[in-house]
Amino acid sequence: MRTRVEMAAWVVVWGALWGGAGAVQAASFKGTVTAPDGRPVAGALVTVFNEAGDRKETVYTSLDGRYAIRTPFRGKLVVRARVHKFEDVRREVQAPDDLARVQDFRMKPFANLKALSDSLTASAHLSQVQWPDAQSRAAFVSQCNYCHQIGNELTRVPKTVSAWDATIERMEGYGAVLTRWESSTISQELHKGLDGRVIQAMQKYVSTDELSRAKVIEWHVGDAMSFVHDTDVGEDGKLYGTDEGHDILWVLDRSTGQISQFHQPDIDLPQGGLFAGMQLPLGVFTGKHGPHSMAQGKDGRIWITNALSSVLMSFDPKTHVFKSYKIDEAALYLHTIRVDPQGVVWFTAAVSNKVGRFDPRTEKMTMIQLPHNGVGRWLADHVTPLALQFFGKFWPKQNLPVKVSPHRWVEGRGLVNLPYGIDVNPIDGSIWYAKLFANKIGRIDPKTLAIEEIDTPLGGPRRPRFDKQGILWIPAFDDSALMRFDPATRRFESYKLPVLAPNEYETPYALNVHPQTGEVWITSNMSDRVLRFNPVRKTFVAYPSPTRVTWLRDMVFTKEGHVCSSSSNLPAYGIEDKRNAFYCIDPTGGEKDRQALGQ
Repeated sequence: MRTRVEMAAWVVVWGALWGGAGAVQAASFKGTVTAPDGRPVAGALVTVFNEAGDRKETVYTSLDGRYAIRTPFRGKLVVRARVHKFEDVRREVQAPDDLARVQDFRMKPFANLKALSDSLTASAHLSQVQWPDAQSRAAFVSQCNYCHQIGNELTRVPKTVSAWDATIERMEGYGAVLTRWESSTISQELHKGLDGRVIQAMQKYVSTDELSRAKVIEWHVGDAMSFVHDTDVGEDGKLYGTDEGHDILWVLDRSTGQISQFHQPDIDLPQGGLFAGMQLPLGVFTGKHGPHSMAQGKDGRIWITNALSSVLMSFDPKTHVFKSYKIDEAALYLHTIRVDPQGVVWFTAAVSNKVGRFDPRTEKMTMIQLPHNGVGRWLADHVTPLALQFFGKFWPKQNLPVKVSPHRWVEGRGLVNLPYGIDVNPIDGSIWYAKLFANKIGRIDPKTLAIEEIDTPLGGPRRPRFDKQGILWIPAFDDSALMRFDPATRRFESYKLPVLAPNEYETPYALNVHPQTGEVWITSNMSDRVLRFNPVRKTFVAYPSPTRVTWLRDMVFTKEGHVCSSSSNLPAYGIEDKRNAFYCIDPTGGEKDRQALGQ
């Protein structure tokens, strides 16, 4: 029988061997993944689910089919191997009593073509829709893909044309801007294209050394009706998530896995806030504020844009106290927010075509009117707030502001500016924003507030970010591409995003530039991937998600270099796991696990 000293020594040794960085890991696995014929499979996803089923960690197999993974999980676990075009292999393992450190997986074909078809990404199913002209396709990509996937299990259910009409009308209640002709055409083509038939797609996944070095960690958050729009990382290392549907700020302590929730203070507005007249997504938007984007200020407070109430709000991570700052003029749908080096807060007001400037030291709020870009857009900028207020008061949730809007008969999204993303140039402190529907980027002089706007060569500039050299990287949502803009030379460069098959497209919602490597990380939401672009080599690496229906938003980086976001398909129950998640990629986590486990 071992003495207490011997037992203590054994624990220390075991922790050193298996834990890494002094932390005792509860369950660790290694092995190989092979195809039915015995050949090793590169790029296979091996995922370990914790006992509660609310957290999972994933690594990718190397070029020789091997993997190794360390987890903090204990109890009854599930280990799953997933490979494109093969059926998942799942095993239940008791840990740490049955460590089962070696777990080999031999994949097997799907039992039938329907099961294979059902496993394909949304991008594969959506590619079956045949558009009659470029205008219809462009309207669909721009207006029907920005809150959730289309083509996944929830949305590809066969519907009649009238049922699609009702769906599109509901989506118009949450910002889809379509002409009557575009709406009718989209209904007809979705009815014909998403008919429930089995499809076969020639998708190609590329495995690389970079992929096999990575590790993905997911923490479920909220419920089936949550809409955790953005994630930010605080100076304390915690992840903060804005639940736009429920007026909640979620906080994840990554070191312990503990998730806390903080409800925003009530406000004298109806459900849906200033957008009460719109038919917001049913069952999801139960709040009044609609917290959207976040940025931490120099005083440690986290600044939040509230899209539905048009209230700027701060949250103190230490005291857990919210403080509200109302805006005295029309500023509808507060969107993306950033903080400049002086601590001044800048944000877009998307529907009102404005940018806000708030100085926390003086509490002075300045709303900057952006160029209207034509008489039609000028009219929309001024009439929309009045229409929302009037119809919301007397005819709530009826979509009347949409039904009477002139965009239904002329121009569609061409009648709207929609300033969306915003960022601060690290070279001169200038403020740059993107106008999503006008296909422009703009510069604001932080001292004089003078404005300059520039047309983008590709459509749908969404949430841009600067790198350390002052280069602005812009996701071209409508054109499945990445744009590079040099403010010094005023030159653009464009790069098409890699797709899984030639007839597919991507919808890059957001991106960010890694502070250490300078690489650009991009959401690739139609195919459940994250893309990593090397600006020097001009090459992409794709990271397939362990979760089907992964829809990521703003991307942020932790101090140790992890890439984090929120998986927030709307609605959450459309995700494979039925819930939103905090989602982080450790670019070297898989390599560290292999080294620690001798794989």
